[in-house]
Amino acid sequence: MSAAHAGSAFVPRRFIIAEFPSPEALLDGTRRVREAGHAASLDTHTPMPIHGLEAALGLGRPKIPAIVLCGAIAGACLAYAMIYFCNVIDFPINVANRPLHGPPANIPITFELAVLFSAGSSFFGFFTLARLPKPYHPVFESEAFLRASIDGYFLSVELMPEGDADRAMADVRNAGAVGAELILESER
Repeated sequence: MSAAHAGSAFVPRRFIIAEFPSPEALLDGTRRVREAGHAASLDTHTPMPIHGLEAALGLGRPKIPAIVLCGAIAGACLAYAMIYFCNVIDFPINVANRPLHGPPANIPITFELAVLFSAGSSFFGFFTLARLPKPYHPVFESEAFLRASIDGYFLSVELMPEGDADRAMADVRNAGAVGAELILESER
């Protein structure tokens, strides 16, 4: 523990940040580091999407489609219930002895509210699942990591408090990393 953390209850998180020369090397390196036993603590940082990275990280099916479907169903049910309530229960108007409720007339509003709720649920669901906004992450303290949004391909491994940093460093180097460094979270 550094002198800055002495006397406080703060326990800094430790990360190994490894740079790979190409997207293919990052993809292969991610698979190899995951197979080495670091599956729960991996993340990648790239300037562009890389096909197959989700599988290499061991991520399951995305949750966003289910969230969007639930939002669409909730919006459609709410719209239809609101229209039914307004036309049949709250303020029924008998016009030319037509029925109080005609389902075909309710389709446009039901569809529009389903679209509105699905769009809102996808927006807020994404930000919730990604835990955004996240203005700080310990890997931002690495000077080399500044290139992650330009031309760098990085893999970060969060070490458990009792984890062996030397073993993790060796694992990322064996996976093909051209550079690796240990990052210690600073107290905020």
